[in-house]
Amino acid sequence: MKRIIALAVLAVAASGAMAADNRLMKPISAAMENNDAKAKLNNGVQFFFAGQPTPKVLEKRGQDKTSKKTNSFGKSSDAACNWAFLSAMMQLEKMAKNKGANAVVNIVSNYGNVETPSATEFECHEGNIMAGVAFKADFVILK
Repeated sequence: MKRIIALAVLAVAASGAMAADNRLMKPISAAMENNDAKAKLNNGVQFFFAGQPTPKVLEKRGQDKTSKKTNSFGKSSDAACNWAFLSAMMQLEKMAKNKGANAVVNIVSNYGNVETPSATEFECHEGNIMAGVAFKADFVILK
């Protein structure tokens, strides 16, 4: 019996070691077109990724991070990453409202606390059963 338990533990550990963790760069524009993202994020908060021009900042309201994951089993990498993107963006929007901000600026991918700025792409990590997106951003009041 001990041998069976030991083999089961070893099998679980081995499968975890072989889990995929693919770093993917996905287009922001495609993610905003999927899952009705524009309608779900249309609540008076504007979003600007690093490198995108913004209107004049009147007041800074702080900085924060978000990290969201979604089930990727049986989904394409695009579908899974776009869902995780939308979840992370909705979290940024909620944070902005809680801080009294009307915009989220300087949004950078921040997976594993490693910043990857881009005005056109976001970083997504996809594994065998999960996909994840992490962002870091500034919350501001724009003119």
